[in-house]
Amino acid sequence: MANTALGFDLGAATAHLAASDPCLAKLIEELEPFEPEIDHAQSPYEALMEAIAYQSISGKAAATIFGRIKALSTSGGVPTPQEMLKFGKRQLRKAGLSGAKILSMKDLAQKTIDGIVPTHDEALKLSDEELVERLDSVRGIGRWTVEMFLIFRLGRPDVLPIHDLGVQKGWSVAYGKRHKPRPKELEKFGERWRPYRTVASWYMWRAFERAGYAATNKIKKPRVKRRRLKIKIRRVRVQKKKG
Repeated sequence: MANTALGFDLGAATAHLAASDPCLAKLIEELEPFEPEIDHAQSPYEALMEAIAYQSISGKAAATIFGRIKALSTSGGVPTPQEMLKFGKRQLRKAGLSGAKILSMKDLAQKTIDGIVPTHDEALKLSDEELVERLDSVRGIGRWTVEMFLIFRLGRPDVLPIHDLGVQKGWSVAYGKRHKPRPKELEKFGERWRPYRTVASWYMWRAFERAGYAATNKIKKPRVKRRRLKIKIRRVRVQKKKG
């Protein structure tokens, strides 16, 4: 039965992944099921406003700051785009926002008013790449943040965050690798998981968590390709000769 919040059949997704990848089949059997808390009541503007507040600081500190931001609104909720544009820099700094986050939130507000950031209903009709293109244009919002929005706010089935450290290290743990995969390598490997790469990513995160930091901290950086390694060696030799 399809999960109405997700918009796709989770049973069909796990069955497909298990049939496509024996290693993933084992993870699906052993680890907790894919159950993100999808909140369809939250607009893209509100979700991204919260994401900006939480960037680069602890969850507890971010929650406090975001609470102060909401307290500035006449509604007591997330300030409207119009309210955000009217707030002064000093007022927002006093609430705990950095200068960079103030600029990001104001840019998000303006792009929402301009229609670049869609409403929730509009977002449901746009493809993943169309949403990435639109939302990535907001100051301070990168592809990773948009991918998290696609997974945890829209419940999209086929998102693979190839730059996510947890997904990378989870893959290394799951497949017995000593090195992290290069993003392109992970993207190529993930083709076997289509059209449910979101669910596969979830199990990479769970594999990472189960392994623990003591194990995952031992995972090395991605291997250098032989050609790149040869070029690097040549450069070192040339520099030594010049020295």
